[in-house]
Amino acid sequence: MEHLTKTVYGLTVNLDTLITMWSVMVFLILFSLFATAKMSIFPSKIQAVAESIVGMFVNLTNSMIGGKNAKKHVPLAASLFLFIVTANLCGQLPLRMFHLSKGELASPTNDINLTAAMAIIVLVYYVAVGIKKKKFKFFLHEFSFVGIVMALVEILEMFTRPLSLAIRLFANIFAGEVLVSIALSACAYFVPLPVMLFEILVAFIQATVFMMLTVAYIGSAEGESH
Repeated sequence: MEHLTKTVYGLTVNLDTLITMWSVMVFLILFSLFATAKMSIFPSKIQAVAESIVGMFVNLTNSMIGGKNAKKHVPLAASLFLFIVTANLCGQLPLRMFHLSKGELASPTNDINLTAAMAIIVLVYYVAVGIKKKKFKFFLHEFSFVGIVMALVEILEMFTRPLSLAIRLFANIFAGEVLVSIALSACAYFVPLPVMLFEILVAFIQATVFMMLTVAYIGSAEGESH
């Protein structure tokens, strides 16, 4: 899939995914503002939806992390899921009707730069949580030959985790949009519909996997054993 690119100060920027990424962020910010604009004991429909979403993530973090500090991780988990699922769905919305001079308005998550950036954020977050909770013991449980070897293995695993998160999300969304493009080029009517419906399911699954693995990593960083 070809991107619409522009070189700025020697850096190549994918403008198509940049536009859709900012569009997703603006949409989520506006939704949050409208949902919290007039908070009431008797919630409006949009407030009720927002409260249901927040409640779902509160229950999830409590069940996977536990403890009194579980709720403080809700903003990250909810933000990741909502952003990723909305970004994934961009590739299935009628954005393909807007033709650019080069490339197309595709999902931001079909760009490895974005998925890698989110994975790095997750890495920094759960390492910071682990250091705050366990100090130096987060890396080294005991000062011995076996302990040092295990520490090196765990540090290597810390850096492979975000790599797997980034590649998994990117590969699934990119492959799905390629399949939809092939189906559209083969027959613009009816044939792409089953593929697009399947990719909508994939969009939710991949957002859930990314978010739940993030919560699991945070839980392991906060747990007694690491």
